[in-house]
Amino acid sequence: MARLEVPVQLRWADMDAYAHVNNVAMLRLLEEARIQAFWRHPVSDQAADAAPAVQWPTAVLDAGPGADVSTLVARQEIEYLHPLPYRRRPVIVEMWLGYLGGASIDVCYEVRDDAAEPTVYARAVATLVLVDTSTGSPRRISEAERIAWQPYVEGPISFRRRR
Repeated sequence: MARLEVPVQLRWADMDAYAHVNNVAMLRLLEEARIQAFWRHPVSDQAADAAPAVQWPTAVLDAGPGADVSTLVARQEIEYLHPLPYRRRPVIVEMWLGYLGGASIDVCYEVRDDAAEPTVYARAVATLVLVDTSTGSPRRISEAERIAWQPYVEGPISFRRRR
């Protein structure tokens, strides 16, 4: 089973009055990782002298203006395990797919540090629906998307106090 490990830099503004990453900011960190992992970044987005952006093997959705597909978050659930204090090193957002359906996927996340024995700060799942931008209706996952994503499918997150 393969997982994606996306480093995400914290911002000073992510911290709240309790000196840890705010719950809303945590969802933004997940969004940033998800965009990196699933949206293909057009070559025109890169400056001529800049290093090429990391292209994840799962980044098969077109992210450019006028793209044929968009994603809608249909559901999100997050479980906070430890407060995440501000730090200069990026956190690691580990991702996999807990479900690969006809028009939707469940993206599973663990937010952790990069230590030898990592602390997991949060676990989450987001259900994304692929939408045809011309019609506004859900559309089926393409064969190319399914091939790119299948290696990252494994069991879903098991939240505490769930039966």
